[in-house]
Amino acid sequence: MKVTESATAPLSLSQQRHSLDHHVQSVFSEVLATVGVEGYQTASPIAVPSGDDPAGDLPTLDQQAAGAWEDWFDLQLTGRYRTVATSPDVDHKQLQQDFGDVITRAYNDGGYADPKSFLQSLPSDKMETIRQIHSLADSINVSSLSDEGALNLLIPPVAQVDLNFDGLTQSGAAYGIRFPDSRTPADVAEAWNESTADLSEMDKAFYGLVAKLPTLLANIKLHPDGTFSHTVEPGDPEYSNPMAAEDYSYGQAAQDYVNYLDAFRAQIDPVRYQRDRAFWTDFASRLDGDR
Repeated sequence: MKVTESATAPLSLSQQRHSLDHHVQSVFSEVLATVGVEGYQTASPIAVPSGDDPAGDLPTLDQQAAGAWEDWFDLQLTGRYRTVATSPDVDHKQLQQDFGDVITRAYNDGGYADPKSFLQSLPSDKMETIRQIHSLADSINVSSLSDEGALNLLIPPVAQVDLNFDGLTQSGAAYGIRFPDSRTPADVAEAWNESTADLSEMDKAFYGLVAKLPTLLANIKLHPDGTFSHTVEPGDPEYSNPMAAEDYSYGQAAQDYVNYLDAFRAQIDPVRYQRDRAFWTDFASRLDGDR
């Protein structure tokens, strides 16, 4: 019998990570939807058991959530959790199982509906598991957490959500800057993923930070003479997120950055200029109209 080669090439590690990231975001968006919380704009529909599945062939949503977490964690042992995998002081399989148990319990005991009460009900060893999974420096003071900070402790890092649309993603007491995030429109996120497909993780992080500059810069206040005055913190009445505006244009923002590069070309390293201009021009070209 002649064996023919598969027409489908195996996925690269980067592609595997992107695929699993998307799956985890989709599953936990479905989990959040059960308690009326909005998840990722890019989430795909998840099949769950219903009255049309009398044999129970589909895993329940809590089983899918725990399974998605386990698969993602396994792949991240060569990425985000590589130090955990090699640490003689950490049993990474036990850590994986313990957080999976937290997810299952949170789903079944109303943790996603009332995360602060749920976290307060957990024993200290489970709270330590959560602290390690989210790489938090200090022990968790639940009473001081915001609703978003508490909720995201019950979600794998890659699927955490910007609950209040301030442009930042809070996990515990810590704020994270990510792009795309849960609020990024699906078409914009798709264009971004295509533009960054061949980039290193460092370059992806750099360009993601640049994409968030409109929000970050909007909250830096200057004196009349142009010198720094202060930074407006999340939760302050003056805090603003221009990216939350209905008429915000990601395409125009990308073009504005191209214009900035052109205006300051003489002051920018030529290699950096060419690379950055090519990236932002490509990203802008993938968006429909001024989206």
